[in-house]
Amino acid sequence: MVSSRPKNSRRRMGAPRAARDVREQGIPLVTSRVQGPNGRKIAAYTFGDPAKIRLGQGGGRTAFSKKLKAELVERDGARCAIYLEPFPEKDIQIDHRIPFEVQGDDAVADKNASNYMLLCGSANRAKSWSCEHCANRLDQKDVNICRSCYWAFPDDYTHIAMRAARRMDILWTGAEVEVYDRLKKKTAELQQDMPAYVKKIIEKNL
Repeated sequence: MVSSRPKNSRRRMGAPRAARDVREQGIPLVTSRVQGPNGRKIAAYTFGDPAKIRLGQGGGRTAFSKKLKAELVERDGARCAIYLEPFPEKDIQIDHRIPFEVQGDDAVADKNASNYMLLCGSANRAKSWSCEHCANRLDQKDVNICRSCYWAFPDDYTHIAMRAARRMDILWTGAEVEVYDRLKKKTAELQQDMPAYVKKIIEKNL
């Protein structure tokens, strides 16, 4: 991929995912924040130093083998590592625990199943967005920071994208949807924020 634009020109991508695809092709991008037409800050991407282009390093997004997916399903079941809910096997995706942008070429070469996880599409997009805005991915690129992050190891972590925070993702499915609807109605009547209301219930009953 070659740009005819000046080195410092900005090109907006359709989404952070698109920028990640470009980086995985070995083309450096610099992320910055600019003011959009509506006055809000948005992400902008500038092609980086051409000398750092590494074409062919990974062939873009990794095409994972059926053998690897079968091994992960055997290990964890056909469920999302974030939502902890079962999904049809065709609807769950293999994802590097540590983003390619941090681990670099090692992520492409590494075929150890322990360094991969299964995610549903929604969780994968949420992880991509959070990692895209993480200071470690943008600047430090310290693998050890990723190893203690929620998005890499949700069952044993100390931070979420370098924020001192804890997270619980709850998915209501099937008959549980009616419970969610009652909760939503109740918090609306009380004029309370739903997550804050749930936290109060948990704290009261611990």
